[in-house]
Amino acid sequence: MRPWQRVPRAAVAAQCQGLEQPGLVEGPCPWQGDGMRPFKVSLSHRLGLLSRWLGGEHTKLSHFGPHTFKISSIPSQPAPTAAAPERRCGPALPAGRGRSAPAMAAPTRVFAFRDARWAPDPVLEPGAAVRSPQPAPLVIDNGSFQTRAGWACPDPAVPAEPLLRFRSLAARSRGARGGAGAETQVGNDLGSPEPLRWLLRSPFDRNVPVQLELQELLLDHVFQRLGVSSQGCVDHPIVLTEAVCNPLYSRQMMSELLFECYQVPKVSYGVDSLYSFYHNRRQNWPCSGLVISSGYQCTHILPVLESRLDAKNCKRINLGGCQAAVYLQRLLQLKYPGHFAAITLSRMEEILHEHSYVAQDYIEELQKWRCPDYYENNVHKMQLPFSNKLLGSTVASEEKQEKRQQQLRRLQELNARRREEKLQLDQERLDRLLYVQELLEDGQMDQFHKALVELNMDSAEELQSYINKLSLSVEQTKQKILQSEVNIEVDVVDSKPETPDLDVLGSEQSLEDVESINEFEPLFAEEQPEVEKPVAAVQPVFNLAEYHQLFLGTERIRAPEIVFQPSLIGEDQAGIAETMQYVLERYSKEQQALLVQNVFLTGGNTMYPGLKARIQKELLEMRPFQSSFQVSLASSPVLDAWYGARDWAVEYMNREEGWISRKDYDEKGGEYLKEHCASNVYVPIRLPKQAPRAAEAPSRASGTGNPSEQA
Repeated sequence: MRPWQRVPRAAVAAQCQGLEQPGLVEGPCPWQGDGMRPFKVSLSHRLGLLSRWLGGEHTKLSHFGPHTFKISSIPSQPAPTAAAPERRCGPALPAGRGRSAPAMAAPTRVFAFRDARWAPDPVLEPGAAVRSPQPAPLVIDNGSFQTRAGWACPDPAVPAEPLLRFRSLAARSRGARGGAGAETQVGNDLGSPEPLRWLLRSPFDRNVPVQLELQELLLDHVFQRLGVSSQGCVDHPIVLTEAVCNPLYSRQMMSELLFECYQVPKVSYGVDSLYSFYHNRRQNWPCSGLVISSGYQCTHILPVLESRLDAKNCKRINLGGCQAAVYLQRLLQLKYPGHFAAITLSRMEEILHEHSYVAQDYIEELQKWRCPDYYENNVHKMQLPFSNKLLGSTVASEEKQEKRQQQLRRLQELNARRREEKLQLDQERLDRLLYVQELLEDGQMDQFHKALVELNMDSAEELQSYINKLSLSVEQTKQKILQSEVNIEVDVVDSKPETPDLDVLGSEQSLEDVESINEFEPLFAEEQPEVEKPVAAVQPVFNLAEYHQLFLGTERIRAPEIVFQPSLIGEDQAGIAETMQYVLERYSKEQQALLVQNVFLTGGNTMYPGLKARIQKELLEMRPFQSSFQVSLASSPVLDAWYGARDWAVEYMNREEGWISRKDYDEKGGEYLKEHCASNVYVPIRLPKQAPRAAEAPSRASGTGNPSEQA
């Protein structure tokens, strides 16, 4: 018995085709005279798989040189009962890569898209506590992604949460041709945004409302669904959120809409992220801090000193959840061009909300994703909807033929019915014309001329022309009906199988001719018609469900990374870390230490797992050695802005601080703002002073008096 076992190179290469990394056998390796065949292996943990394939438990791979191993046969030994044999071939392969799945295999991460439809908002009935003893303030978080509205009432009977939550979108259809007017749908009444994506309109440009007509539709929806029943006006105070450093023109148009259109008694404006900061304050909570607010359209860095916003040093990054969803959509559409239409923005937002995370070190995380084991354990597979009927088992040819015949028969019956109806109408009209012609022949001229007027004809010649045309049409229709009946009979006759006539062959040919024909039968056996066999169900060569899956690997970290590296999508802007460092450098060292003790994260785009750790890592790199800082996340980054506005409205309900009355609006204009702890800084419009014209008159007079001096 030879101590070494010969292994064909082709067999080893064929076994290695299904492995994760190709090239297990590298370079030409000649056969050795002693039966030993060295070959190079790229990964050491593949040796266990090859040894089990080559000879099971009685085959051994031994070290032969640098990256070279030899295959040997060992005598069979009884398996130990006390302990399992020691593994010397490296880590085990993942399931599905040439070996059976281990007992503790990673669970399959296949997720289905929810594609949830929005339920229309009901019309709510406000309680008595909202109306008495005085109208309760109405809090509206006017966000570019979502609008949230509810009552600010200390009464426990009134829910202390937003009663309405809907997307800040509106769609107005053009109306049907039948005369129906245009239909306008707002928020959750849209059902699903994808069928109406090209009709959707938003009142916001970035995070600033500029389309006041659409904003009026959103406010109408809020007041109607909350059950505001006052006639001709809204008699509740309004607390409305606005953007950081909101332009005066936008505030002026909003105040004009609220005071002139809705006749509200008073209004208060505040910044959503500062309301969230106000809501999350605790005991011994510092009044200063650095607020990082990342929303649907923008990301803001807001320094707060002594409970007031330092508007001069606020910075904005024009990136948010919307840009991340568009970037993720482009990545997956390039990766899966066959599912271009199925990769919608709504599904990308669902992926961002539920499957994305922020890497603490982006480059290091990309290196991890290069490892096959890490990829298999962390990839998320998103299942697109599909139908097995599209590529399922084929229908037998007989069933197809029968369906075609049924469709043909149905079309023939439909055409025959239409011809009969047309023939009946033409025949009735022809009889009417012939009756009028008989009136002419009988000499009843008065009735004849009256009948011509009813038929909208001028003379008897025109009547005769119509009679001839209708007669010809009736005859042609009758011929078509007869021809169609004949065709149906011919189709029925032709559909019967033809049977060969055997009597002629048996009666006229002799026995010798029959024997001579039998000699040539084997030569024409292939031309004999075979009996058609039923077609079996054809299984697709690939798994249809897997074909409709989106594999989310590095895409899970690429989309959220754009707020830290805007250059990924070609934006010439600074990321959060650079902008935060730029803002901090504008203060003294004492103020910097005060601000970083309370770094506050809020906004829907800060809900990614790992974002807080990433901000801590960036601060650790930019802050001095052994300096301290504190990063905190809002308790509810999405709703804390509304909760903070409600807390402020309940606390300042009976005060004049922060409220703009109708008198203030009439005297100081729509851009006027009363500041409070969560508001913007009011900067009035300063027009340049014009020089008085009286001072210009003497100079003009002196100039015109001496022409030589003018020259």
